[in-house]
Amino acid sequence: MYVCICKAVTDKQIRRAAATGCDNLYELRESLGVASCCGSCADQAQSILDDCNQGSACCQQGALGQPA
Repeated sequence: MYVCICKAVTDKQIRRAAATGCDNLYELRESLGVASCCGSCADQAQSILDDCNQGSACCQQGALGQPA
């Protein structure tokens, strides 16, 4: 699902970034451009990062379909 329409960033891209060490919105903005235009995606992007940082099962697989 697209989270950031302005930069065409999906939830899978955010989960992949989290799996490789991105753990805050600033880093996500730097790496993917999320929340750098209109900002309406910031809350959803932060929510996905929070899920990953709390060890959500979908994030533990690294969003790649393989166990982490």
